[in-house]
Amino acid sequence: MSLSLAIAAAYMRHRKRASLISLLGVTIGVGAYIAIAAMMQGFQNYFVSQIIDVSPHVVMKDEFRAPPPQAALLVYGQDAAIALHGQKPKEELRGIRNHRAVLQAVAAMPGVAAAPALTAQALIRYGGRDLGVSLIGIRPEDERRVSNLEKDLTAGELENLYTTANGVMIGSGVAYRLGLGMGDRVTVVGPTGNRLTMKIAGIFNTGITNIDDGTAYALLKKVQVLQDRINVVNQIRLRLHDVDGARALAARLESRFGYRTEGWQETNRNVFSIFRIQNIIMYSTVGMIALVAAFGIYNIISTVVTEKHRDIAILKSMGFAARDIERVFLMQGLLVGLIGAVCGWLLGYGLIEALAAIRLPMEGFARHDGLILYRTPWHYVQSGVVGTLAAVLAAVLPARKAARVQPVEIVRSAA
Repeated sequence: MSLSLAIAAAYMRHRKRASLISLLGVTIGVGAYIAIAAMMQGFQNYFVSQIIDVSPHVVMKDEFRAPPPQAALLVYGQDAAIALHGQKPKEELRGIRNHRAVLQAVAAMPGVAAAPALTAQALIRYGGRDLGVSLIGIRPEDERRVSNLEKDLTAGELENLYTTANGVMIGSGVAYRLGLGMGDRVTVVGPTGNRLTMKIAGIFNTGITNIDDGTAYALLKKVQVLQDRINVVNQIRLRLHDVDGARALAARLESRFGYRTEGWQETNRNVFSIFRIQNIIMYSTVGMIALVAAFGIYNIISTVVTEKHRDIAILKSMGFAARDIERVFLMQGLLVGLIGAVCGWLLGYGLIEALAAIRLPMEGFARHDGLILYRTPWHYVQSGVVGTLAAVLAAVLPARKAARVQPVEIVRSAA
C-alpha cells in the first residue's frame, strides 16, 4: 500500500459515519442502475426477439408512401400560383399488380424467403358476440418460411387449413374473449359484407398481446372469396437471414417496385419510441442518484481538507509536493468509488434475484408471467465505471484546494 493510499484510508477511518454515507450513495446508485437496466433491457430485448420471431421482417404493401400529385402540380410545377382543390382521387383496384412476378423476383434474392398474403379487417361472430380481427389469408407452405406461426400453435396444426373445410386459426386472446375452442364454428363477415361459416382449426399464442388478441389466419383463397377479390394479394411478406438488413432491403424494394415496403424497425417505430423514452428516464434517474452521491463525497472531502489544514502543512514541510497532497484526496475519492461499486454490485445482484422471484402476470405489449430480466456483466462494468468516476471527479476540487495550502500561512495562523 502506497503512503498516499494509507493516509487516504486513515482519513476515511477518522470520519467513519461520513464515509459510510458516501459509500451508501455510490452503492445505491450502482445497485439501482443494475436492477433498472436489467428490467428495462430485459423487456425490450424480449419484445424485439418476439417481433423478429413472430412477424415477417419486411412487408411490401399495396400502397404508396406518398399520394399522387395534383393535376395542377403536374402541369404547372411546384412554384405555380394555381391550385386545384376538391379533386376526387382516381379509383384504383387495390392489390399488388403482377404479384407473381414481384414475388418471384424477391424470392430469388439471396437470404430472402417470401410469401404472398391478403389481409383485411373482418368480424368474427359467435354466440351473439362479435369481435373485429385482422384476417390474413396465407398459403401454409409459404407461411412456414416467413413466420413461426406453426411453432406458436398451442392447438391444431398448420396443415389443418387444408384438411378442414373453411378452417380458420385464431389467437389465444380471440379464443378467450369469444369462448372458442377447437372445432367450434363461427361466422366470419368480410368488409364487403360477404360471410362464411368457418371452423376453428388452430389456436396460436405468440406472447405479443396485439397479435394474439386481434389476428386470425385462413387459406389465401378463402380470404379472397370472403373479400370478393379473386387472385388479389395486398402484401408480400419477407423473412431474412440477416434481420439487421431489413431496413436497407425495404428501401431497395420500395425504390424498385414503388410499393410501400417496411422493415420490422419501421413497422414497430411507435414501440421503439416508447423504449427510447424509457431509457432516457432510466439514465436520468440513475444519473441524479449518482449526482447526489457525488455531492455528498465532495462535501465530505471538502470538510476533511478544512479540518486537516495543519496535517497538510506538516506533510508539505516534510517534503510532500502539491501533487502528492492532491493524490491523497483523489485516492480517498477512488476508495469510496471502488468500495461503493463493489457493494453496489452485490446490491444489484440481490435486487435482480429478488425481482426474478416475483410472479406477476403482465399484459400489454407482451404477455408474460413475471418480470423479464436481462443479466449481463456489461451492466456491472458500466455501473462500476460510472460510480467510481463520479466519486473521483467529486474529489478533484477538494484535492486541488488541499494542494494549494501553504505551510507558512498555517504555521503563522497557529502562532
